[in-house]
Amino acid sequence: MTLYLTHQACLDHLTPPGHPERPDRLRAVEAVLAQDQFSALVRDMAPEGDLDQVMLCHGEHYVTELRHIAPTSGMIYIDGDTSMSSGTWEAIMRGVGGAVSATDSVMSGNHPNAFVAVRPPGHHAEKSTPMGFCFFDNAAIAARYAQRKYGIARAAVVDFDVHHGNGTQDIFWADPTVMYCSTHQMPLFPGTGASGERGEHDTIVNAPLAPEDGSAKFRSAFENLILPQLTKFSPELIIISAGFDAHYRDPLASLNVKAEDFGWVTKKLMDLADSTAGGRVVSVLEGGYDLQGLQESVAAHVTALMGR
Repeated sequence: MTLYLTHQACLDHLTPPGHPERPDRLRAVEAVLAQDQFSALVRDMAPEGDLDQVMLCHGEHYVTELRHIAPTSGMIYIDGDTSMSSGTWEAIMRGVGGAVSATDSVMSGNHPNAFVAVRPPGHHAEKSTPMGFCFFDNAAIAARYAQRKYGIARAAVVDFDVHHGNGTQDIFWADPTVMYCSTHQMPLFPGTGASGERGEHDTIVNAPLAPEDGSAKFRSAFENLILPQLTKFSPELIIISAGFDAHYRDPLASLNVKAEDFGWVTKKLMDLADSTAGGRVVSVLEGGYDLQGLQESVAAHVTALMGR
């Protein structure tokens, strides 16, 4: 059965009043997954990750400096969007540990797939730069960890968050063994993700979408570009950067995707994983800032994962 990992400590990462990336996001996810239809989920606590895992993708100086400045009280501001409270460091490390633990469970065959509901998100964190609410790139760490521990030759990170995962692209830009695929709204933060950004080995696949493009163009981007490229690459593990802020209710974008589209793309990625990766899929929560939209989207996504 599908593994579901989260941790109470991820609620203790506090953000300023009115900030969209707030603890209520995780409470909303917990509430929807407490419904009877999700009773078969195998639930566990995300363990704390360790710095060696983080440094699979992030520079040692950056990691140690971020650990050094993490406050024990109050709040510090990294930039206009990104802040740290006294609970942030443990929340960050539970995100890393949750992604790694889910990867262990899926790679060892204990579970066919997993959903890791943690915050803060990760896909904007570059090798040496926190930004866009993010500090460490959980999805990228999971992919690299799977390669290091299990010897897989090719991993893929597929990102359907409405914002481009500049961090994941930065980490894998020159790496022929990891394919990064993204649908995202353009123009929009962080300004990266043009279709011409393809990496040094043609393993970056960006499918930018225009505001108001909606369900049909979202699905077309996967069917006509991303899924064919993934099929040719033949990954042995698929990591999903599962951001749900492309939902039509979300306040940070206007792509107008519906919850059922997230269920559809999840099934498509699972089908591809069945053919190339032994069905192995690890999904890690990224964005999604309208609580109702987040709940509807997570429900569709996890229902699809449980369909195995």
